[in-house]
Amino acid sequence: MFMENLDLRYYAKIHSIESFGTVDGPGIRFVLFLQGCHLKCKYCHNRDTWDINGGEYKSLDDIFEKIIKYKNYIYPNGGVTVTGGEPLLQVKFLIELFKKLKQENIHTCIDTSGMVALTDDVKTLLSYTDLVLLDIKHINTNKAKELVGFNNENELNFAKYLSDNNIPVWIRQVLIPGYTDDESDLLKLKDFISTLNTIKKVELLPYHDLGKYKWKKLGLNYDLENIRPANEDDINRAKKLLGIS
Repeated sequence: MFMENLDLRYYAKIHSIESFGTVDGPGIRFVLFLQGCHLKCKYCHNRDTWDINGGEYKSLDDIFEKIIKYKNYIYPNGGVTVTGGEPLLQVKFLIELFKKLKQENIHTCIDTSGMVALTDDVKTLLSYTDLVLLDIKHINTNKAKELVGFNNENELNFAKYLSDNNIPVWIRQVLIPGYTDDESDLLKLKDFISTLNTIKKVELLPYHDLGKYKWKKLGLNYDLENIRPANEDDINRAKKLLGIS
């Protein structure tokens, strides 16, 4: 099927599905990985999700039926998390999916970089969203652009919108030695987080290179080849600077 022949409210490009996720939001989650991402994160461990022409189209009804089969496992303490790629690239589909999920009282969560424009569609989707996992790529706008290909203006504005509209947020940042672990940057991130009103959790995700093989399989250069994975000492130091446990 070709994209131009489909109503993108009712079809999405899907990379994969995880039926019993336990790390992407509270409780047991049905995790939907959408295909396509406009960022160029050097540390991406799902490099195969970038190309919007990858994956396969699935209908809204098909996905919703799969979710309902697992409702007894994910309800009431878990829910559905949509990640990617960048899920907000397929916002029209997510609006329709989240509408149906809310009719079933199923908790909805989006894992996003927030590096998108705050369009009316995005705002509509967020009105059906119970939790946002917001991946802050870098608090320094120049370093963000070098690391992921874009400055951080949109994602910081996105965070402020979530705060202003009472939408719960888990802040996440990948801790990469030599990239996102600078003391002054972490203190600046702490200051920014302190201005937000709906932060429920701050998570530091230790950088690892387990996705490197996907880059090489695609014949691509992995820029962080010589960067070591973050260790427990790195995480503990960063947590202390951020004032989190």
